[in-house]
Amino acid sequence: MTDNDTPAQAYLGVSSSITGRPWRGPTAAEDRAAEALVQSTRLPLPVARVLAHRGIAPDEAESFLNPTLRDLLPDPQTLRDMGKAAERILKAVAAGERIAIFADYDVDGATSGALLHLWLRDMGREATLYVPDRIDEGYGPNEPAMAALAKDHSLIVCVDCGTLSHGPIAAAKGADVVVLDHHLGGETLPPAHAVVNPNRQDESGDLGHLCAAGVVFLALVEANRQLRAAGKAGPDLMGLLDLVALGTVADVAPLTGVNRAFVRQGLAVMARRERLGLRALSDVARMDSAPAAYHLGFLLGPRVNAGGRIGKADLGLRLLTATDPHEAGAIAARLDRLNDERRELENQVRDAALALAELRGLEGPLVWAAGEGWHPGVVGIVASRLKEATNRPAIVIGFDGDEGKGSGRSVSGVDLGASIQRLAAEGLLLKGGGHKMAAGLTVARDKLDAAMARLADLLTRQGAGAGGPRRPRCPRHHRRSRRLRRPHRPARGHQPLDPRAAVMALRAALHAPDATATDCGGLRTACVTTASAHTVATSSRMIRTDCRATAHHAPMRKLP
Repeated sequence: MTDNDTPAQAYLGVSSSITGRPWRGPTAAEDRAAEALVQSTRLPLPVARVLAHRGIAPDEAESFLNPTLRDLLPDPQTLRDMGKAAERILKAVAAGERIAIFADYDVDGATSGALLHLWLRDMGREATLYVPDRIDEGYGPNEPAMAALAKDHSLIVCVDCGTLSHGPIAAAKGADVVVLDHHLGGETLPPAHAVVNPNRQDESGDLGHLCAAGVVFLALVEANRQLRAAGKAGPDLMGLLDLVALGTVADVAPLTGVNRAFVRQGLAVMARRERLGLRALSDVARMDSAPAAYHLGFLLGPRVNAGGRIGKADLGLRLLTATDPHEAGAIAARLDRLNDERRELENQVRDAALALAELRGLEGPLVWAAGEGWHPGVVGIVASRLKEATNRPAIVIGFDGDEGKGSGRSVSGVDLGASIQRLAAEGLLLKGGGHKMAAGLTVARDKLDAAMARLADLLTRQGAGAGGPRRPRCPRHHRRSRRLRRPHRPARGHQPLDPRAAVMALRAALHAPDATATDCGGLRTACVTTASAHTVATSSRMIRTDCRATAHHAPMRKLP
């Protein structure tokens, strides 16, 4: 540690981690709290230091280290409309009504839909499953689908969606709609029979960390409780915790409170390999050890997601509810192939998005990129990569015609969903919503720049970017930015980048000999700017951005 360093700036002579995060040692208050934990709990000092840093009091240490549902499961009735929702579902079961489940196309939606479907199956009712197509229908309920379902069903349960779907829920004429969701609510609620959501505006927020699978599980707990009050037995819920754990981890819900118990006990259930779909998926993912949170987030979750991203939207939900081992194996193999295709699409979009974001600058409160034809199924993953690489909230948008569909990811302490929802209310977005750490949006091409500028302003007010940018890492290999500052190793058949030669090639490509040209540095790119376009060349590809708003890959060519 140098004379100019302070304990807040460096610890053990290190000022930042390998990913660029500030490296800080424990404060005096944390040292005292750790000593108190050691004396009260007899825990080892290193464990006590970790707990103290997380703000865990001595009387909370046991439940934090050994979380159980007995200690941490909240009363479902603390959520508004919960009793009403469970009562309506039980009424439909008792009366033999036709029930439809409208689920989102991601892992949280698939696990939420599977939870409710399997519970209803145990109750002797087979529900209709409906998952919207990401590209053709977009996120959440839509009016044609809801109207069609309402013709044949008297109850529609929307899981992991519906809180902002005023029009589509109103279109479900003749049917009651129950919403079990966790996305940020608006000032008004849709005309549903019940809206259960810990992130409603009129909720306390104490359970705001729940994902939709957690909300659905609490609804089933309440339904079973009402059954017991009527002298009846409900289905076993403990065997469903593997689905709750998968949804919680894959949706990046914070592992605090009851979420810790969901994941811990859900992993124990998953280790028994009793669910056909998860067993088949574990096999194709080549899991050779007991399941852990890593496996849920990086092996199983992405494969369940793959169907909704670039394949058939209901594949993940069908896998999780499969009863035939051959069907489960076939769906798992298909999802594995789709996940490989998703990786390829992600790599293409990620490279282009990082190049455009770096040209725009990584010093501001928001990192964003927009491109022509970028697949909407991978923009969320690419946004996550940009967020991880820059320590900034990130937005990635794919345009098709005059509309762009995008996704965003945030950093700790910055509520992206609320800001996106505000942009939609101000008319800068056609549609938008989400939660603190992730959001989706639809934007008109002519409002893109204004929307991103306004979003950057809103995020600045929340402190985004105040900690300084993390060193950007190589998007493909996650190496540190000093390697980015050297020219990338060229693809086979390509020569290393010579900026001056690249400029000549770009001028020829643009047919604009009077264009200005610069070597942008950073990614070691050469740029040519004209009145209507900004073109970037790297050692192995060319990217053209029209009006600095959209981009597409030009054919790869060998630069002189």
